[in-house]
Amino acid sequence: MTIDEMLAQARARLDRPDPRRAAEMVAAGAFLVDTRPGWQRADEGEIDGAMIIERNHVEWRLDPTSDARIPEAVDHDVTWILFCSEGYSSSLAAASLQDLGLRNATDLDGGYRAWEREFGG
Repeated sequence: MTIDEMLAQARARLDRPDPRRAAEMVAAGAFLVDTRPGWQRADEGEIDGAMIIERNHVEWRLDPTSDARIPEAVDHDVTWILFCSEGYSSSLAAASLQDLGLRNATDLDGGYRAWEREFGG
């Protein structure tokens, strides 16, 4: 399997919202999670209200059965919308969360850059 095939498999099971729909989902109670490393957030900017959980911590912080979970990780029904810079690593991370039973996990189509194009920096 190649990384492109792995990405395609991950995305085939994700309902990836565009920025407008993601904003509507957040208004309805979903959580937006920025998985980019600090240097990338500093370079590109941030989305107001997004949680910051870098990629290497995502599963431990969002799995409701983990001792390292955040308070918002109350059950497997929480809607998590992950994003990275362009929506590649966040697709793989969202699929990993689905593998843990977090059925409403997904990622932002186009990542931070799509959000920035839609709403500004």
